[in-house]
Amino acid sequence: MPRAGRARRPRARGLAAASVVAVAALVTGCEPGAAAGAQDVPSPPARAAPPPTASSPAPTAPAEPSTAAPRPSASTPAPAPATVRPAPEPSTAPPPRVLMRSGSESDRVRELQARLRQIGHFGRNPTGYYGSVTADAVRSFQAKRGFATTGSTDEATWRRLLAMTRPPTDAELRPPTERPLATPDKRCLEGRVLCISKKSRTLAWMIDGRVVSAMDVRFGSEYTPTREGVFEVFWKSRDHVSTLYDTPMPYALFFSGGQAVHYSADFAANGYGGASHGCVNVRDEKKVAALFDQVKNGDKVVVSW
Repeated sequence: MPRAGRARRPRARGLAAASVVAVAALVTGCEPGAAAGAQDVPSPPARAAPPPTASSPAPTAPAEPSTAAPRPSASTPAPAPATVRPAPEPSTAPPPRVLMRSGSESDRVRELQARLRQIGHFGRNPTGYYGSVTADAVRSFQAKRGFATTGSTDEATWRRLLAMTRPPTDAELRPPTERPLATPDKRCLEGRVLCISKKSRTLAWMIDGRVVSAMDVRFGSEYTPTREGVFEVFWKSRDHVSTLYDTPMPYALFFSGGQAVHYSADFAANGYGGASHGCVNVRDEKKVAALFDQVKNGDKVVVSW
């Protein structure tokens, strides 16, 4: 019996010790290791987050950087509107005064032609008459210099031409002929003779084989040819007008019927582009005027090839 009692005592002591520990735990806290002197124990594993439900918001992905231009803030001033320039008003300045135009005839026209020839715009000898050839030459000059191509010589055109050229010499203003003189026909070598060559298209006023003056001439067309042969001046008419063609024939020296040597404004203006009705046309008015004063009735006229 005594051994059985001993056997129960150790069990009773163990129960008592366990009771003491439980009471201490209630007094010091509910988590293990919170009591002083208690050993560290691992924390309970973290619970996994519950899966998202339909009502839970989806996780937001990180935003990408925006490439749009930032909006100006309220403190940034708006750009000023572009200034619209008003259209220029048309010029009210009067056009330059015209000095020479088609139909003009003067020494200034002769100078104009000589100056245009110096710089390659007029390919003929000066005549002093402002015709279509001169107007075309002026247009060419005006176009190259940026002027309005009127064909008339106004003050601005004339000033520019004067600045680009030199004063023409007497030989440039009144050259003997544009074409070389032909060798005189042997019938021209004696006496006072109007020696006219269809080959060279020139007239030489000769006295005893010496050339006094020379000038360019043109003749009739194939339908109204200028007659060839030896003639003499039988009538002079300074301000003659043709009764057949109703055209002026200044400084006319008649030598064969109605055919005469005379000045032609058309020849001066248009050159060899035209023809006469059989007369011998001269395009240099001053030269034929001087010739008219020197030639006498009865002087010989030789027309040859």
